[in-house]
Parts: sequence; structure tokens; C-alpha cells
Amino acid sequence: QVEHVMAAAPVVPGVTELLKQKDQDVKGKADKYVDYFDKKKGNTEKERTENYEEVVNAYYDLATDFYEYGWGQSFHFATQYKGEQYKQAIARHEHWLALQLQLKRGDRVLDCGCGVGGPAREIARFSGAHVTGINNNEYQVSRAKKHTAAQNLSSLVSFIKGNFMEIPAEANTYDAVYAIEATCHAPNKHGIYSEIFRVLKPGQRFAAFEWCMTDLYNPEDPTHRDIKLGIEEGDGIPDLATTKHVVEVLKEVGFKLIDVRDLAPESEIPWYQPLDGSWDLSNIRATRVGRMFTHVMVNVLEFLHLAPKGTVKTHDFLIKASNSLVAGGKLGIFTPMFAFVVEKPKA
Repeated sequence: QVEHVMAAAPVVPGVTELLKQKDQDVKGKADKYVDYFDKKKGNTEKERTENYEEVVNAYYDLATDFYEYGWGQSFHFATQYKGEQYKQAIARHEHWLALQLQLKRGDRVLDCGCGVGGPAREIARFSGAHVTGINNNEYQVSRAKKHTAAQNLSSLVSFIKGNFMEIPAEANTYDAVYAIEATCHAPNKHGIYSEIFRVLKPGQRFAAFEWCMTDLYNPEDPTHRDIKLGIEEGDGIPDLATTKHVVEVLKEVGFKLIDVRDLAPESEIPWYQPLDGSWDLSNIRATRVGRMFTHVMVNVLEFLHLAPKGTVKTHDFLIKASNSLVAGGKLGIFTPMFAFVVEKPKA
């Protein structure tokens, strides 16, 4: 029966892999993950930060298949303009980074927190540079390698399983480094930015889209705090930093600021629109209606024992994440695209 369902699943990316997890302890992982954000059990930002590797790995073990199902292979938001298709916006967002980094054929580039490699493949195609993705989640690395081989890009794009807080490379190795909505998972900004500074060649650039709380965030406002926690719990983040803190740390570790700004206000279509009801068929699975359909689907699959126990709970915290992201976006207290381009000074 499972094999019969899986035979039809390849047309729906992510579902095939979800069904393959039938015998895995998804429920145990989901319970343990959610406990990290349960204040009633004494868990705080301190505990999540100290155990960030376990928190982030548990999150992506659970969420990756849903991400591929809902978002494709590029797990990030983008500015979007009227008349522009969603997939075009995603590619343009990635091309913007490549242009800011001034990439050229033959450059060695590091993608910090590469997911399943969608942006790495797009940027390699666009620039001709060789991109190495680093990711501490074994499951995502395996998916990244599989997708890259299928697209005949293994000569330009490679992946290593590793902790981006301890990048396995000599100092001054890379011609450029970028991160797309990934370094928010780091336990502290000083550690991750210092490590990127170390492996980047002098005179070269680091560019990123960072998830941040904006200047409008008020930590004394209970609604704001609930939204922040909802984003953290739903997205495997120990503690969201403010835009001000990000800039301070970049300067502290030695980077020269080239361009720093929140791109969210520049988007003609709100960045959170894909989660809030857009009917663009290219991303309908990520919309509110799409999430409702998926929720029904995973309930049925789990009830029929075609999907592992814990699948519904996993989807529940992803729904919470979506709702919190939309709420944070509408209030302007959160941005997923605090963009910066910085340079490591020449020796």
C-alpha cells in the first residue's frame, strides 16, 4: 500500500521522502524539538543557544521534506515586483547576491547554511563560480548532492557536512562568502561572522540576507514577544537578533560595511504574501489554502499509517511559523531580508 502511494508521489516533491520516513521516530524528534521552546518545562533562549546544533538538526530533519514540498529547492523569501512571477523573484534575489559579491568564473565561493543547495546551483550557473555549500544536517546534505547530480552540476557545486561555526578550511581560502537566511541559526553572531571573516580572502566580500527583529520590535510588548517566539519555534532559531546588533557585530569582527539595508520595504509585493494568500500557481502549496490542504493530507497519511507518527505535529509547528512570520511582517517588527554587503580589509 505504501509502495502504491509512493509510486504517485514523485510529481509532488517532498512527499516521496516523507513517506520513506514511515518507520523513523518522527514523533520522538518532534516532541523533543517542541520541548526546547516550552517555557513551562523551564526551557529558555539560553538552553536553545547552548544546544543549538541539536535544535537546528532536529528542526531540519523534521521540516526539510515539507520545505521541498512547499517551497521547492530554495528555502528563502524574496523581494517581488508587480508582474513578476514568484520563481523569477527567488532567482533574482539570488542573482543580486552574486552581483554584490562580484563573482566571476573560477572563483571559490562558500555558501554558509546551504539547505538542499537550490541557491548554490543557481548562483553557480549564473556566475560560473565554484560554490561549496556547508550544512550541518546530514539529511539536507544528501538531498543537496542528489539534486546537484541530477542537474549535472557536480563539477561546479559541492557540499560538505560541517558546522559553520567551525568551518573546515584554512584562513583566507574563499574569494567570496554568502549566507541566505541561514546564519540566524547560529548561537551567536560574533562566532559565525568571525569564522566567515577568517576563511575569506583579504579584500573580498561577504554578503547575506539575515533574519532580524527590526527597530520597531518592542521587547516589552507581549504581542511582539509572542511573534518572536513563534518564529523561533517554528523555524529552529535559538534567538533572533536585532538589525542593530547584526551591524555592531559585523564591525566588531573587522568587516568594512559596503551596503546595509532592509530590503523588505523595497518589495512592491510584501515578502510574506506567499504565506498569506497569494494565488500564484507556482507557489500555491505555501499559501494559507495550500497549508490547509497539506494539513488534511498529512492527517490522512498519518491516520492510515502511510506517514510516521509525528508528521502532523511537525506540520503544526510549521503552520505556527507561517502565522508568526506573517504577523511579524505586517507589523514591520521582523524582516527575513536584512541585507548587507561587507568586505574584509586588505592586509
